[in-house]
This record gives sequence, structure tokens and C-alpha cells, in this order.
Amino acid sequence: MGGADTGQGPGAPADYILETRGLTREFGGFMAVRDVDLRVRRHTIHALIGPNGAGKTTVFNLLTKFLTPSGGTISYNGRDVTTVGPAAMARLGMVRSFQISSVFANLTVIENVRVALQQKLGTSLHFWRPKRSLYSLHARADELIEWVGLETYRDVLAGDLSYGRRRALEFATTLALEPELLLLDEPMAGLGHEDIARIADLIRRVSQGRTVLMVEHNLDVVSNLSDRITVLTRGSILAEGGYAEVSQNPAVREAYIGGAHA
Repeated sequence: MGGADTGQGPGAPADYILETRGLTREFGGFMAVRDVDLRVRRHTIHALIGPNGAGKTTVFNLLTKFLTPSGGTISYNGRDVTTVGPAAMARLGMVRSFQISSVFANLTVIENVRVALQQKLGTSLHFWRPKRSLYSLHARADELIEWVGLETYRDVLAGDLSYGRRRALEFATTLALEPELLLLDEPMAGLGHEDIARIADLIRRVSQGRTVLMVEHNLDVVSNLSDRITVLTRGSILAEGGYAEVSQNPAVREAYIGGAHA
């Protein structure tokens, strides 16, 4: 892991795939997010953490365009995308996993991945095409299924998979969209110990050649996966750095006292 060498020196604009400046969101007089300046370095795993109610989900919803900022700007690959919609952002390569993934319980694993590949090709609505016209997608679908470790479940209905394996399938359908920046919203939620290890390994593999920004409650996962961590509290950035640095920060430790890890 670690930031890619762009040849422009540390901190050069091209090093950062996603940046916000003064990002703010107000709900009826309540400032849920206040002046957040976030910079996500290309080809890293960046975690967004904080106590419950810190504003993490609101920031994620602003970044993925499910909410409109009250103020501030969002830049992606050096382009101002503050007013760009979620579908357009996905086409630009920024995809929010587990919300946008196409996983249908009544379709098999291979059929789910094939639908996602059709979306990428812009043919997802061509239902009148003969079934044989979709066979050209099978090789890539099988490759993705094998990549997430579901090759023995290729013809199993998604609804019959365990929760952890459905998460793995969601990774496959997300990767079918070929994201450059993958945003993961609590990827370990509801998983058992064995599934957490499996999904953590997938996140490591996904990050090779991509950038990952994730909100995660499991601090063991955060400590093992993340290159950089941003800590939010009361809608503002409290601290940033590596896990060793932020975990020893007195203000961060105080923010977590008496509250659940988030």
C-alpha cells in the first residue's frame, strides 16, 4: 500500500484523487458537516472514522451525491464535481459499493455479475437481445467470480449464499463497473470473524491499482488496512494520520471515551 509516485513531489495536486474544500451540510439549522477539507491520496486505503454522530455517513452521502452540499466544493481527479450527479460520478469511475451494486437474490452468481457487466457496456436495458448474445460476457464474469473466491458458487442463486459470500458477490459486481475510486460504507457490518478476514483480504486486493475510501466501525480492520485515517467528530475533522498517530492523539482518545467505536 502507500501513495503512488507521480513524480510531482509529495502533496502535489495530482497525488490526490479526491479533495473537498470547506464541505458543509446543514439540516434545518443543525450543522451536520462543517468545513471539512478532506484529501484522499491516489492508490491508498483511506479510512473515515469517528464516534457515533460524528458526521461520517453525511460526508459519504455528500461525496457520492446522495446529498447536496450546503457549502464547499468536491474535486475528483482535479475536476470540480460538486454539482455532478451520482450516475455521472459512477461513469467517471467513483463507485459506492454495497449501495450501487447490482445483486439480485433470484439470479445466480454468474447472472448477477453479467448484469453488472451489461451496465458498464450500456446494454443493461437490452432485454430483447437473444440470450446467446450475452455469452461473450461470461469469460469476464467468470474471471471476476474467481477473483472474489466464488467459483464454486457460480450457478447458485444469490439469495442462497451466506451473508459474507453475498458481500463477496457485491465486490464482484462493483468491480465489473471498473471503479478507479471505491467508496465502502461499513463493509464489515454484520459479518462474522471468518467473513471479516475474507472481506479484508478482498479490500487489500481491490486496492492494488485503485483507491479505497471507507467508513468502518471495526477499528482492528482500520488499523490493519488503512494507509491514512481521518477522524471526524461533531461534523469536523479532529485528526488525520496513520493509525499509530491518531490512536495516540489525546483529543481522539477523549472523543471516543464513553462512546462506541465508529
